[in-house]
Amino acid sequence: MKDTTVTVAEVEDAEDRFFGALRTGDAPLAEQHLDAGFLLVDVSSGAVSDRAALVAALRDGALVFERLDLVERTTRLFGEAAIVVGRTAMAGSLAGAPFAVASRYTHVFVRRNGDGWRLASGQGTPIAEAD
Repeated sequence: MKDTTVTVAEVEDAEDRFFGALRTGDAPLAEQHLDAGFLLVDVSSGAVSDRAALVAALRDGALVFERLDLVERTTRLFGEAAIVVGRTAMAGSLAGAPFAVASRYTHVFVRRNGDGWRLASGQGTPIAEAD
């Protein structure tokens, strides 16, 4: 049986670095972790954004994270793809409007030509916080 522990750790490390780039507003670093065909389904509106739109929002300061905490995650591997289902607690602003949301998310990572793991797709769903 093949040991996939290192590969799971690599995917989760790539996700951690992406979250770190979001926290600091580092658009070039965030872009490095996104696949060329990246698409995001927004947690608050359900709108679909591509790589260029997300990077521009970070670069221009339209998207600012004051807090982005990873609460939990499960990572599953499928060859050169990985699916991460997790939970975050986030706060910040989008186009000047504040937001705070707890969410479940699904991230799909791909690895092409040994070039490391890149986030190809993401979707967030808001969830109610337990009292």
